[in-house]
Amino acid sequence: MASKEQLRIIRQGIDEWNQWRRKNSTIPDLSGAYLGEADLNEANLSEANLNGADLHGANLIRAKLNGARLWGAKLYEANVSSADLSGAYLNEANLCGAKLHSVDLSKANLHEAKLRGSDLTGADISGTDLTGVDICDAKLHAADLCKAKLHEADVSGTDLSQADLSEADLSEANLSRADLSGANLTGANLSWANLSKAKLHEAYLSGVNLTEADLCEAKLRGAYLGGAYLSRADLREANLYKARLNRAKLDGADLSRANLSGADLSGADLSRADLSEADLTNANLMDANLIRSQMVKTKMGGASLTNCYVYGISAWGLEGIPKDQANLIITQNNEPVITVDNLEVVQFIYLLLHSPKVRDVIDTITTKAVLILGRFSDTQKPVLEAIRDELKKHNYLPILFDWDKPVSRNLGETVSTLAHLSRFVIADITDAKSIPAELERVVPRLPSVAVQPVMLSSDREYALFGDITPYPWVLPIYLYDSKEMLLANLKTHVIEPAEAHAQLLMPKLSVETREQTA
Repeated sequence: MASKEQLRIIRQGIDEWNQWRRKNSTIPDLSGAYLGEADLNEANLSEANLNGADLHGANLIRAKLNGARLWGAKLYEANVSSADLSGAYLNEANLCGAKLHSVDLSKANLHEAKLRGSDLTGADISGTDLTGVDICDAKLHAADLCKAKLHEADVSGTDLSQADLSEADLSEANLSRADLSGANLTGANLSWANLSKAKLHEAYLSGVNLTEADLCEAKLRGAYLGGAYLSRADLREANLYKARLNRAKLDGADLSRANLSGADLSGADLSRADLSEADLTNANLMDANLIRSQMVKTKMGGASLTNCYVYGISAWGLEGIPKDQANLIITQNNEPVITVDNLEVVQFIYLLLHSPKVRDVIDTITTKAVLILGRFSDTQKPVLEAIRDELKKHNYLPILFDWDKPVSRNLGETVSTLAHLSRFVIADITDAKSIPAELERVVPRLPSVAVQPVMLSSDREYALFGDITPYPWVLPIYLYDSKEMLLANLKTHVIEPAEAHAQLLMPKLSVETREQTA
């Protein structure tokens, strides 16, 4: 209980109170006292017992409260600006909506205190225990929270811009929607913290522990995260535009749909990270570890990938052309180093080197594949399908291709790619429609692939057919009267001439391979 005498003195005025304090060494006991909206400006309350006191709305500007005991005290909406609360015990105190401008709370104990909506601009909270504190929507702009303990604290929506949070313990804290723009978080512990939708523009996070932190949709434009620990962190849709993540640990992190354009990821550990649909335009990934990472529809235009480790990478549908992708290391650490210079062929080259079955497939395709071009009209579709079935009987791998629309750039590239993989091409030019454009793309560019034209005898050659006949790898047209006639003579008049020409065009084939394909 508060001392009635001391309570009488303090109510007489601050001059009388401060004079009494100078003359008496007695520690004041004002526990449970009602001092709501009292004028306590510059009052000397150091080490006073104010447990459970009601100080709501009080004027405590520049008051001395260092070492004071304020357990469960009511200080909501009080003005405590520039007061000295260093080392004070504010456990479970209610400071909601209080004005705490430039207050000294260094080494104070604020365990489970309520600071929701309070204004702590420029406050010194260094070394303070804020475990379990509710600081939702508070203002901590430029506050000193160096080495502060904020484990499991609720700091959601709080303004911590330009604050010093170096070496602070924010593990498992709720910082969702908080403004940490320009804040200093060097060496802070943010493991398992909730930073979803938080603002961290230009924040300094060097060496920060963000292991398994939730940074979904966080704004980290220009943030410095060099050497930060972000293992298994959730960075989905985060904005990391021009962020500095050099040497950062991002292993197992989810960066899907994140904006990493212009980011510095040199030397970063991105092993097992998910970069699906992320934007890595103009990003620097030199010397990065991309082992077993996922890149599906990732934007790679202008990205630098020199000397990356890419063993086990999953790269599908990449968008844009990287600026530099030289010396990509496709082998494991315990294997001889093998490098390639194209991210999208990494998986293929590795399989080619380590899987005999894949090599067999490649050999089969290049020695057995036959591209069949033609028109899938009602009359010609059965003919093309019959050619396909007959080729199978002769141990070939037929690839049937038809497209009645004009040959677009992408479609033309598909035809060209299939032709490159083929032993020879059979082109039915009967009732030609898309065939002229297809052959115009294939014939002049592929002198190593024989082309055998066939045509129904009742039809005529298309107008520009004469433009490709001078090429020596285009064989004379075989004319057939019916599907039955074509099938009966396919081996002797189509397959064998094309195969013979293919062997002439590929003189480096081994005798064994020639025998297999004959």
